[in-house]
Amino acid sequence: MSPVPVTHILFVSTALFFIGMYGLFTRRNMITMLMSVELILNSVNINFVAFNKYLYPGKLDGIFFSLFIITIAAAEAAVAIAIIINLYRSHHSIDVEDAGELKY
Repeated sequence: MSPVPVTHILFVSTALFFIGMYGLFTRRNMITMLMSVELILNSVNINFVAFNKYLYPGKLDGIFFSLFIITIAAAEAAVAIAIIINLYRSHHSIDVEDAGELKY
């Protein structure tokens, strides 16, 4: 079985990144914006693993960076979902424009 060329992996990573950017800039729902950020982080993970495999096959630096990003993404998702739940309880909406009208 032949290995997958690095250009194919980078194409998939670039596609994921731009899908995430499109979702982040065009959606107003906070859940879809959070999913878009997760797509962007996953595309970065794919880049780290691909470059680690093709440039430094004996080292695990890219894998460690990917594990660190996965850990940070999990913490970020937990905090973001908690904030979204609080905003929904107070405003009965998870629309970004409704969250901009917070009055303290």
